[in-house]
Amino acid sequence: MPLPFLTADRADEAADDLPLPYDDRNRWRRPYRPGPWRVGTAALLLLLASYVLFAAVIIAFTGTLSGAATVLVIGLVVVAGALRSLRMGVWVSAHGLRRVGFLGTRTAPWERVASVRTVQQPVRWLGLPRTVQGQALVLVRKDRAAEDLPPLLTTHGADFLARPEAFDRAADTVEAWAAEYGRP
Repeated sequence: MPLPFLTADRADEAADDLPLPYDDRNRWRRPYRPGPWRVGTAALLLLLASYVLFAAVIIAFTGTLSGAATVLVIGLVVVAGALRSLRMGVWVSAHGLRRVGFLGTRTAPWERVASVRTVQQPVRWLGLPRTVQGQALVLVRKDRAAEDLPPLLTTHGADFLARPEAFDRAADTVEAWAAEYGRP
């Protein structure tokens, strides 16, 4: 079964003369591949879910159905969480810029985007409270202050930790989308 959220369009494999080498610009796409930390965490969660689902089958055969149903629901929640964590990130289309988080999604239409730029600032390490010095791709909206919005991408996030060239490629691609569609 193809999982379209795992595949990213590779701008570096396309022609260098096109800033946005995508055929269908109305489709939402993530301009980078999920990083090894994100994929590894999701793989471990799916492994855990397989044990939990197997335990639900064993409980169904040997125990009560209510206990099996409870364990089944827990296993399905773990699977849903793993799949949602793979979907997290920044997505772009001709309609705007979308930041998909674990619990929510926020979309900024290109008409409201003032700029998208890379800045040097303290960033969270793998989303934890600890901060380190790194680069962040920030969105500046016309109707809100830049300090109110979290960074779109960071060099120390789950997708780009120890992969600065991948961060640069992704940031350049998102900035190219903003330059193309964010014009007044």
